[in-house]
Amino acid sequence: MAAPSTKSVLFVCLGNICRSPIAEAVFKKMATDAGVVDKWVIDSGATSDWNVGSAPDGRGLACLQKHGIETSHRARQVTKEDFMNFEFILCMDNSNLSDLQKKANSVKNHTAKIELLGSYDPENELIIKDPYYGSDEDFEKVYQQCLRCCNAFLDKNST
Repeated sequence: MAAPSTKSVLFVCLGNICRSPIAEAVFKKMATDAGVVDKWVIDSGATSDWNVGSAPDGRGLACLQKHGIETSHRARQVTKEDFMNFEFILCMDNSNLSDLQKKANSVKNHTAKIELLGSYDPENELIIKDPYYGSDEDFEKVYQQCLRCCNAFLDKNST
């Protein structure tokens, strides 16, 4: 569990191999560059168990590398403990949001604030679409959305 002076965020998508690991890596780099990474617990997870233990999608890794970002994340499924251990759980679409809210309802006195990551987008793109069946350009769009949203989220939560 995060220390009282530490903030925490869990990024969530369906499989934890495309969108959420990109968001996690982007946010981790932003927090590092801002000199506040030691004040954050940052992770990502999946609503499903399909890809547990898998590395992120190669197209997502290539997109991150193109922008100078590395990740060694392995997919994991969101646990009941996450709803107590993370201050923020930020997901990518309404299906993720619904799945997380259902799971949260089974956790007595959960403390996590569950939101769409896109709710922080200054360009008001609320949904971050799954690029899995798409192209490299779709992964780039996810990256750009995550960049905007994570920047706004960090700004809002940096005090």
